[in-house]
Amino acid sequence: MFTFLHSADVHLDSPLRGLERYPGAPVEDIRSATRRAFDQLITRAEDDRVDLLLLAGDIYDGDWRDFNTGLYFAQGMQRLARAGIRVCLISGNHDADSQISRRLRLPDNVAVFSTRAPETRTFDDLGCAVHGQGFATRAVTDNLALHYPEPVSGLFNIGLLHTALEGRAGHDTYAPCSVADLSGRGYDYWALGHVHQREVVHRDPWIVFSGCLQGRHIREPGAHGCTHVTVDDSGDVSVQALALDVFRWHGVTVDIAALGSVDEVLAAVDVELRACHEQADNRPGAVRVVLQGRSRLHTTLQRELDSLSSECRSLANALHAPAFWLQKVVLQTQPLARMDATLHDAAVTDMRAYIDELLADPERTQALIEAEAGSLLQKLPAEIRRDALADVLEPEGAAELLRDSGDYLLSL
Repeated sequence: MFTFLHSADVHLDSPLRGLERYPGAPVEDIRSATRRAFDQLITRAEDDRVDLLLLAGDIYDGDWRDFNTGLYFAQGMQRLARAGIRVCLISGNHDADSQISRRLRLPDNVAVFSTRAPETRTFDDLGCAVHGQGFATRAVTDNLALHYPEPVSGLFNIGLLHTALEGRAGHDTYAPCSVADLSGRGYDYWALGHVHQREVVHRDPWIVFSGCLQGRHIREPGAHGCTHVTVDDSGDVSVQALALDVFRWHGVTVDIAALGSVDEVLAAVDVELRACHEQADNRPGAVRVVLQGRSRLHTTLQRELDSLSSECRSLANALHAPAFWLQKVVLQTQPLARMDATLHDAAVTDMRAYIDELLADPERTQALIEAEAGSLLQKLPAEIRRDALADVLEPEGAAELLRDSGDYLLSL
């Protein structure tokens, strides 16, 4: 019998710009979360005395030049070396940009797989073989899985791959491949990275996205961590999700269609916040409140959004152990009276189609927003120019701005 942890998408020291502009944001708690979750991963490996740690790419967060990030990762690997735990690591699309990973020396217990061709590392004492290939460049469009080696006879075979398979929402389709491509290799377990939401894609063989280790923003809600795998002497596999995140993001939706006053809206928000808090697994977190529904309060809420947000923030602040922070209140409400239904439906359809088209093309979305923001940025002092619109000049922030703008326009 042997055991291993499968993790991916650590994004160690992800910069998370723009947090200071949100009132009351626990900036340091959020920015330190990736390190603290990484510590949890190392500690769990030590406590469970696993035999292997598999890291399926994106250890770092792009071209992040602070060498302390790499040193912190190396210290974690040294802890595992002292515990006798071996590590198999492939680079992902973000690692390919990293200056850190190219110069960092890791201890001998870490096997870093080639980016030129797939290779195999065998662990005869465990009865397993690990096959993998890392990313040499950020945008890998080849089907790497087609060239993975044949399984090693008599051993438990694991494939380590950074991919979005045939596509997953919000993720570029790097190293594209199908479930059939993977299952056809004859391996027993595929440890995948790149997709940040945990997903068991297939069970025979096991094809698993472990998800990101720590949610970094509101678009990565819910529990995150790694996957614990036990292989018994007969080759049977037991797979368990482990929550290792230290700060959790939540989304709360409140339908206000039947509510008659702002006070009733606040009471409904309070109920949902408390329910969310009770299910937070005793972790501090951030919550976004979305108000939906056709309501006569639509115009009032739009006009009083700032005061409404402050009152909702007060409700969140009243929740303790763990602490909760209100990230934002989003209005997706609609007025009772609408334009002619046929005209409205046609306009909504066209608007939604255009928004979906932009969301499917992150580079086009980014270019449009940068073009619109360019003239505004030039009017600002140089020393604050970049940070002033940091959120929307990042790909994820640009997508969020597009979604929020679309929701607002479609609610009118």
